[in-house]
Formats: sequence, C-alpha cells, structure tokens
Amino acid sequence: MTPPLLLIDVDGPLNPYAAPATRRPEGYGTHHLLPESWVARNAPTPRSKVKPLRVWLNPAHGPELLSLPYELAWATTWMDEANTFIGPRIGLPELPYIAWSDLFGEDPDGLHWKTRDVVAWAGGRPFVWLDDELGPQDIEWIAAHHPGPALPLWVDPRTGLEELHFAALREWAEEED
Repeated sequence: MTPPLLLIDVDGPLNPYAAPATRRPEGYGTHHLLPESWVARNAPTPRSKVKPLRVWLNPAHGPELLSLPYELAWATTWMDEANTFIGPRIGLPELPYIAWSDLFGEDPDGLHWKTRDVVAWAGGRPFVWLDDELGPQDIEWIAAHHPGPALPLWVDPRTGLEELHFAALREWAEEED
C-alpha cells in the first residue's frame, strides 16, 4: 500500500520566521542562506550585495519527519532549492517538490496561491499539507475538490513544527491505514 503524502512548506513549519528576531526558538540553529531564487527576488541588486536570508532550522525535525509513515515532498517556494539548502541541514534526503504553476499568483476564488497546485500534484492520493498560510477557504476547497482524504494542517510561523503537529501526523496516518 502506498503511504500518504506529507507536503512540507519550509518558511513557517520548518523555519519559524515570525518568531521574535532576538529570540531564536529552542533547539533551532541559525543559518544564513543565499538561494538563487532569493537573489533573483532582490534584482537588480548584484548578488554580492544581496543580504542572505536568516533561516532557523531544528535538526531534530528531519529524523522525526522521516520516522513518520508518509512519503515526504516539498510544498514550498524554495522548490528544488529546499533539497540544497534545507534538507541537508535537518537530515532529509532529496525529496520531490511541487513546481508551482503561478508563484505568488492571485487566485480568482481567494484561495492561497498554492492550494490548487497542491491538490493537482497529490493526484487523488491521501495527503497532509503543512503550511503557515492556510485559511478556512483553502480547507473547504480541498474538502470539496480532492477525491481522497486530506488534512491541511496550519503551523504557527512564530513557533514552527511542535509535538502537537507530530502527534496529529501520527494519528492521521493511523486513521488512514
């Protein structure tokens, strides 16, 4: 039997970017990263003058995610860059990723710009989507348009993934088994 998908956003769930800037969350390390997508977003500033992103990552998250009965995939604006900059720092192998059809695009129904692509990418498979920007309209739309079980799971970007999220992931996987 194919395990359910676990679709992982980086900023918010793995990188609690909204935590107070002077208080790195416990267990997290600070990384200053310069992915090409960040450089491009800062154009026309020359690469040598672009300030790296401050990213907080918890190395315990990788092994904990890998211990879950899911097939992991990236659902992040980092796309494949998550395999270069994020995964190795928390102990994740190279993962598939969703290539967004319209990065940061406006949705005609007010959905988050990732929602339609997430459902299309899942292709009817059961999935959990970890993201800090999920809203009620996204949850309702997924329930109405995804033919399989799905759990859109909001993560507070001030705290990132916590034990309550891992408990919910374990419980949901057991229910779907």
